[in-house]
Amino acid sequence: MSLPEADARRRLASPTLAMLPRVSDGLSFLYIDIARVEQTDTGVCAVIETPAGGVQRTYLPTAALACVLLGPGTSITHRALSTLMRHGTTVVCVGSGGVRCYGAVQPADRTTAWLERQARAWADPEARLDVAVRMYELRFQQEIERGTPLEVLRGIEGSRMKALYRTLAQRHRLKPFKRNYDPSSWGDQDPVNLALSAGSQALYGIAHAVIAHLGCSPALGFIHAGKQHSFVYDIADLYKARTTIPLAFSLSKSHDPESEVRRRLREDFRLFWRLPQMVRDVQWLLDPDRPDPEEAEEEPVRLVELWDPERGSVAGGVNYGDDVM
Repeated sequence: MSLPEADARRRLASPTLAMLPRVSDGLSFLYIDIARVEQTDTGVCAVIETPAGGVQRTYLPTAALACVLLGPGTSITHRALSTLMRHGTTVVCVGSGGVRCYGAVQPADRTTAWLERQARAWADPEARLDVAVRMYELRFQQEIERGTPLEVLRGIEGSRMKALYRTLAQRHRLKPFKRNYDPSSWGDQDPVNLALSAGSQALYGIAHAVIAHLGCSPALGFIHAGKQHSFVYDIADLYKARTTIPLAFSLSKSHDPESEVRRRLREDFRLFWRLPQMVRDVQWLLDPDRPDPEEAEEEPVRLVELWDPERGSVAGGVNYGDDVM
């Protein structure tokens, strides 16, 4: 291949700012393990060694990915990581099967708009309560009367969870169920508790990836507090009653509930497009008056701005010397 031809291929693989997708356009996540992620002249690919001693290259649809989850045994080259960052794809280091989130690398050009919304709501007790109430509305799937004390909502949620456990235990013909989670005795749990624990950890990893993709802080929670992952727990709890809990009870007879709950949870997210729904839910929680993304006009690309106490922000990269002389 000639040098001009190779250079043209590399330019095609490098997006401009105008080509970058919005957050809502990133509709999927990809989990990779035991592979080397590298950049070629035409794109980013995962290189996997085959049993026969050869290699298999699978190209990644970087422009369509909200985030890439890198599991154990994975390495990534600098060029590949740079391409993912240019495409606006968040890269998250996770445990096996997407369980646990150890850290995330976010694109440098990611706007701080959602982080600022989160920080403003978290710092204002009244606004924080409003977000917490909206979270319970999502969990209850019904509107909550304004002014309802938070301790009342916590009590309602606790009663609902007990009722859900009881109903699922009866449906699957299990003896009275008791939630039991002991990290020091992980292997001693019964299949349902093991699936609940593994499913929750996987859901935390996915929620963390969504939060990182939006540029929010995983530490600024609205219901949970005091942990670096407080907001992760907030978001994951919105979906447990619809995903991991029923799934865990259905695996009461499974010989390997850990791996099966992860595999079926990933399939559930793929079939029901839950990842983009999580993105929309987080955006609604932080800004309920935001227009529907399908109807809203495309926002212009924002590079950098300067904070202004009266106007909120002003354009960056401008010399304001004449304004004060």
